[in-house]
Amino acid sequence: MLGLLNSDIDLENRVMHLNRSVIEISKRDGVTAEKGREVKVGKLKSATSKRDVPLNDTAIEMILDLRNEFYFGEDSPLIPDENGNFTRPINFRKRYYRILKAAGIETKGLHSLRHTFATNLVNGVKQPDGTIKCLTPRQAGDLLGHSTSQITEMYYVKRDNSRLVGITDSFEI
Repeated sequence: MLGLLNSDIDLENRVMHLNRSVIEISKRDGVTAEKGREVKVGKLKSATSKRDVPLNDTAIEMILDLRNEFYFGEDSPLIPDENGNFTRPINFRKRYYRILKAAGIETKGLHSLRHTFATNLVNGVKQPDGTIKCLTPRQAGDLLGHSTSQITEMYYVKRDNSRLVGITDSFEI
């Protein structure tokens, strides 16, 4: 997320292109460690991490809100620091924890949002007509950048069978 540039987001076609990551590393001069840390922009974790992700109305609204708050141009990060540079991951985490605390929400790591998202995609959302709208583990894995659906199922999805109550009521054999 911190590696997204404004130019990676195509609002007209409702898609964002994930191309780079941002990590924080210890400063070095060759092989010698120096005091302090620095932000490094680089490749994503794996080949499947580089992907296009469709945007829904809520995501587009949030992107527009971010751009209204801080916009330093198309080649700047979507979530910039106060100078328009890439945000340090530790600073983003601290901001996230402050938001959770202010909202009275139990402190959870940022990665838990990914797990919740995957779980909700696979377990689905009950529709007004009683049907459940959901994705397959493969579809959810594609959105998350997983190389196999087994990764999604084993590490990300917590099954909620209570959402299945009544799902077979209309089936007649």
